[in-house]
Amino acid sequence: MTTRRIRLGVQVQPQHATYPKIRATVLELEQLGVDVLFNWDHFFPLSGEPDGLHFESWTELASWAELTSDVEIGALVNCNSYRGADLQADMARTIDHISDGRFIFGTGSGWFQRDYDEYGYEFGTVGGRPDALAEALPRIEARWPKLNPPPTRDIPVLIGGGGEKKTLRLVAKHADIWHSFTPPEDLGRKLGILREHGEAVGRDIGEIELSNELRDRTEAQAESLLEQGTTLFTLGISGPDYDLAPVKRWLAWRDSRNG
Repeated sequence: MTTRRIRLGVQVQPQHATYPKIRATVLELEQLGVDVLFNWDHFFPLSGEPDGLHFESWTELASWAELTSDVEIGALVNCNSYRGADLQADMARTIDHISDGRFIFGTGSGWFQRDYDEYGYEFGTVGGRPDALAEALPRIEARWPKLNPPPTRDIPVLIGGGGEKKTLRLVAKHADIWHSFTPPEDLGRKLGILREHGEAVGRDIGEIELSNELRDRTEAQAESLLEQGTTLFTLGISGPDYDLAPVKRWLAWRDSRNG
C-alpha cells in the first residue's frame, strides 16, 4: 500500500454549459475540497450534441488559475498535436505563475479526428502521434529552465494513455503522474510493463503517482485500484448542469481512507 495521500480530481468537461456555469462550478468544487480540477483539450463536445456549447482548454485554465487559490489545475489531457512543443512549455510556465505553482502539465498524443480535420491539423497515424509526443517532451523539459522567469516549481508532468509499447515508455521516462482508464483486473499487468520500461530507462516507477478514472466504477473497484497503488482518482462531469452528487460521494470515500 502506497503512503501517498489519496486525491480526487474532477474533470469539469467544457461542453454544453455557459461559461458563468463553468465558473460557478469550479468555485464550488474548490470549496468542496477537491484536490485537482481538470478540463480536456478538445474543440467540440465528445458526448451529447456534437455542435453544442464548448470552450478551449488552455485559455480556460488561465481563467481557473485566477479564479482559484488552493486547488491544482490542468488538462486531462492536453493534445500535443495542436501546439508547438516550445509554445506548450511557455504556456504551461505562464499558467504556473498565474496559479502560484498549482499547474499540472497533463498531456497525451491526441485521438479525436474531428478536432484535427476542422482545425486544420494533420491527423497522422496511431503510431505517429505518440512518436510526435516523444519528440516534444524533451523539448518542453529543456525549454522550461530557459524561460525568464522559469517555472515556480518543477511542473508535474501527467501523461495519459495505456499504450504498452510507446505511451508507457514515455510515462517511465517523463511522467510524475500516469493516468489511465485501466480496469482493476488489468492494472497489475500494465504496471509490470511500466516497470520493465522503467528498468530500461533507469527509473524507479515508485516515483510515479498512479491516476485512474472513477466513472462507472464501484467502491469495490476503487478499493482494488487503491490496493494496487492508485492514489489519484478522477471523475468527469459534464454540462449543462454539472451534477456534484457523485463528487460529494467520492470525496467522502477519499476522506474515509485518508483518515
